[in-house]
Amino acid sequence: MYFLTFLILILLIMVSVGFFTLLERSILGYIHIRKGPNKVGFLGLLQPFSDGAKLFLKEQFFPMNSNFFIYYICPILGLIQSLFIWILFPFYINTIGFPYGFLLFLCISSLGVYSLIVCGWSSNSMYSILGCIRSVSQAISYEVALSLILLSFFFLCDSYNLTNLYFFQEMSWFMMFSFPIFFSWFSCSLAETNRSPFDFSEGESELVSGFNIEYGAGGFAFLFIAEYASIIFMSFMSCVIFLGGDFFSIMFYIKIILICFLFVWVRGSLPRYRYDKLMYLSWKCYLPMSMNFILFFIFLKALFLYHFFL
Repeated sequence: MYFLTFLILILLIMVSVGFFTLLERSILGYIHIRKGPNKVGFLGLLQPFSDGAKLFLKEQFFPMNSNFFIYYICPILGLIQSLFIWILFPFYINTIGFPYGFLLFLCISSLGVYSLIVCGWSSNSMYSILGCIRSVSQAISYEVALSLILLSFFFLCDSYNLTNLYFFQEMSWFMMFSFPIFFSWFSCSLAETNRSPFDFSEGESELVSGFNIEYGAGGFAFLFIAEYASIIFMSFMSCVIFLGGDFFSIMFYIKIILICFLFVWVRGSLPRYRYDKLMYLSWKCYLPMSMNFILFFIFLKALFLYHFFL
């Protein structure tokens, strides 16, 4: 039953990735004041299936100087990593609970950058190498702030279990008294998932397509699905931590869609950031801010315990 439950979850993630691409292209169409995908099926609803069929049926090719085996296997490893992190989804039926879900999230999400590195290296292309070097420094910079932001809330809850966040937010969402850090978290999520305005590893204007420039057909489709599954998961984590985490309610999933919409809105509105500015933002703005919030939450916890025991 564990295997069957997780299989159904993966199937639903795949379908949601397809329709998320449709949502993104439709919203970007409205932002650009042009037609979105509206040709295949009613209102373009069959467009994701058409795109998937086109990608997987295309001819596979590989560069002559690439490391053949690693070049082929790397997108599959990236997809497995981005789908495996969904094991943290807080099921109550037929699935194992994680008392250390926070630590598991940090461990699995830190592995995501390795697929980008190996994709860039095995392609043996200068643009790919530049893209993967950028993604490494970007991931190192932002994962520090991301983990500290998460740690501050788990200090408050005194637990590493994601389901406990729901019980602590029954009366008030965490976003109500930590509004600035929500925007820091969202910005770090954009960098973590290589989205605009922090998509330096695949900057089209200067790197053509960055680390995945040599990939086409099925390899590109795997990388594409991995990226969008990670976006949906970060939206899910944002809702769990900041917006109540009430995963029994239909409103929880509407909030996930709204956060996904925010990802697309940022892509359609903001130009790509300058690379040195990204490093500055991470180390000199988000890192001190997240450390200050940790002290703030420790103070809140101490104040609560002091009044409770009095």
